[in-house]
Amino acid sequence: MKTPHAVTCFVFAGCVALMPNVHAQTANAMPVASNPGAGSGSATQADKKLARDVRKALSRAPNFNVSNVFVKARGGVVTLSGSVPDGPQIEQAAEVAMSVPGVTSVSNHLSLYTKGY
Repeated sequence: MKTPHAVTCFVFAGCVALMPNVHAQTANAMPVASNPGAGSGSATQADKKLARDVRKALSRAPNFNVSNVFVKARGGVVTLSGSVPDGPQIEQAAEVAMSVPGVTSVSNHLSLYTKGY
């Protein structure tokens, strides 16, 4: 009689273990369906243009080294990543990016470049 009880416990434990995976799949699938503009070429082109405009503004900023800075844009949100040689350039990059028309916010992930790495 203990065997059916053990099987029931085993099946229950397996279902509980799989529940987070099922939930995660459902949650990940929803944003795709709720984003009607996904895949439209115009948004992508606008984002690319905004990223180019920000990079151009950074390259024109006085005493700013843009060589290791990467710029991405999505819906007005600009993400800066990479490294700069001087600490003050991290804040300068965010200020310059915010000054570009079309930028609504800046996510600054720049770090200080360390020689030897």
